[in-house]
Amino acid sequence: MKKALLILLGIFLPLTICTITAQQVGIKSNALYWATSTPNLGVEIATGLKTTINISGAYNPWTFGSAEDNKKIRHWAVTGQLRFWPYERWDGHFLGVHALFASYNAGGVDIPLVGLSKLKDSRYEGYATGMGFSYGYQWYLSPHWNLELTAGLGYVYYNYERYECRKCGAFIERAHKHWLGPTNLGLSFIYLIKSK
Repeated sequence: MKKALLILLGIFLPLTICTITAQQVGIKSNALYWATSTPNLGVEIATGLKTTINISGAYNPWTFGSAEDNKKIRHWAVTGQLRFWPYERWDGHFLGVHALFASYNAGGVDIPLVGLSKLKDSRYEGYATGMGFSYGYQWYLSPHWNLELTAGLGYVYYNYERYECRKCGAFIERAHKHWLGPTNLGLSFIYLIKSK
């Protein structure tokens, strides 16, 4: 887990150092995460005339329903993405390469397209690392506000322990899984900070 986090920092931290003279920074939040009760916040920093780096974090500490239900998608996640803008940064189409790391404790919920098929009937606890490619589009709303839609596909490695049921269930297995599929989906509101 620590190794994966260090790899993410090793990839994206050097790219942010060159942004000390950046002329724009965007603070953003993904509305789709909020729809799953997951608070999140991100920052996008200009690294060149047609490149930006996007770093986002999300945290969900909640258990839903009664204590007996123990339905939860508790997790924290960090995503870093290098973006290329064919025309102009923060306006129009962009292509991205992203990496992700998450730690989770989830069960009793049905979340399609996450790669853990028995999530509704079991509880999974572990971590996930992955990478992928994404495409997105940003709409200019005003001098300081943008709207972004993005989607990505890629690879995720899950390392987990699976338990029999949502609460107090017997340990079933310690395993890992390789998965190809959606790795990024967002509808984000962005506040742009412009330097003089």
